[in-house]
Amino acid sequence: MKKFSNLLAGAAGAAALLLGGYLGVLQLTGNFHEVLPSELYRSAQPSAADIASYARQYAIKTIVNLRGKSKEGWYRQEVDAANRAGIAHVDFRLSASKKVSPDEVRQLVALLQDAPKPILIHCQAGADRTGLVSMIYLQQIAGVDEETAERQLSVRYGHIGIPYISAAFAMDESWEDFERIIFG
Repeated sequence: MKKFSNLLAGAAGAAALLLGGYLGVLQLTGNFHEVLPSELYRSAQPSAADIASYARQYAIKTIVNLRGKSKEGWYRQEVDAANRAGIAHVDFRLSASKKVSPDEVRQLVALLQDAPKPILIHCQAGADRTGLVSMIYLQQIAGVDEETAERQLSVRYGHIGIPYISAAFAMDESWEDFERIIFG
């Protein structure tokens, strides 16, 4: 029995190391992903160089910053890089640890519908807020089925939504609330 316990503990430790390594790689690579070709992309906080590269490679027309306005250097660099690249820059502050209200979801949908495309949405890690907004876009604007849209809020992009353990579970709860409203 002890041998089995040690084996199980070793396997759990190895899984935790692999997951931690994967999440680290996501952050080192900017967690950039195509959501819908030529329409929607997602990432972690982009650098000025990232913005210039995304503008060239993907013709990004709008950046939606889910972190909100800031006096920090990253914000000024982002706005300056967007201006240099001729990209519209929109701030829409969300917190990964607070549920998004139905009114905020409606505002997001209107914003995303009207924004020039392709759009790059981002938050700090590109996992939680960005995942929720990607789901909303796919389901409400692109008409993608619910199951496919829900893949945007997953560990694949660094989201770990575990009730009572992860503050980012608020994004999962926000989606569930929103589903009740749109699907009855």
